[in-house]
Amino acid sequence: MELYITLFAALFAAGLFAGLIAGLFGIGGGVVMVPALYYSLSLLGFSDHAMHVAVGTSLAVIVVTSLRSLSAHAKHNAVDFAILKTWTPFIVLGALLGSAVAGFIPTRGLVALFAVVGLILSLQFFFGRPDWKLADEPPGQPARGLLSIVIGVLSSLMGIGGGVFGVTLLSIYGRTIHVAVATASGFGVAIGLPGALGFIAVGWGQEGLPPFSLGYVNMAGFAILAASAVFVAPLGAKLAHRLNAARLRQAFAIGLALVALNMLRSAIWG
Repeated sequence: MELYITLFAALFAAGLFAGLIAGLFGIGGGVVMVPALYYSLSLLGFSDHAMHVAVGTSLAVIVVTSLRSLSAHAKHNAVDFAILKTWTPFIVLGALLGSAVAGFIPTRGLVALFAVVGLILSLQFFFGRPDWKLADEPPGQPARGLLSIVIGVLSSLMGIGGGVFGVTLLSIYGRTIHVAVATASGFGVAIGLPGALGFIAVGWGQEGLPPFSLGYVNMAGFAILAASAVFVAPLGAKLAHRLNAARLRQAFAIGLALVALNMLRSAIWG
């Protein structure tokens, strides 16, 4: 019982931090929730499915945090709904493909994927500059569709909301950082909902899952993380419009890199 209480407290704290990160940087908070769930479930003895459940549960929570964050950003009239309308169908397709593929990837493979992409993202967070641009407008078809599908696939496999990819792409294609953050927060719904449903489907009937699981989505973890994250996402969105977040981004990048390196060690050496 003491172990479960510790787990619930850790998940609640992770949810608070994930909600803040979701609103502040326009990401779904999965880069925080997935490692927290993975280590917590492994500690409780569910290591065989820990990463799949961590990713699936994070995707479910991202639906809630992204909706909350998107609503908060929309009040500032910062969301480019034209981009959401044209990118969303392809992102949904990518999320479905990613969740389907995840059923064939072993736990260590998912851990390694998260670690490697996490390291790349940490470099982008640390060194990336909002004034880097490739063009003044996002690309047209078919490049737009291909980029959107890649965002959906990678985000679904990692349990993240796509904001970390979306903010970077929208920034280098001419959108201001505030518009990029606000618009990318909407990607999480397009990724999280189909992704979570896919993880429920591919994990259905698997043995050795944690209690209260629907396939690879753990409902107890979802409830704790969502309840704690949903209340602080608007605070993060508010701060994003008031603060120069450069130093905060760099500090977050260092933390993400350390977590990713530890997960890569776990994937290679167990």
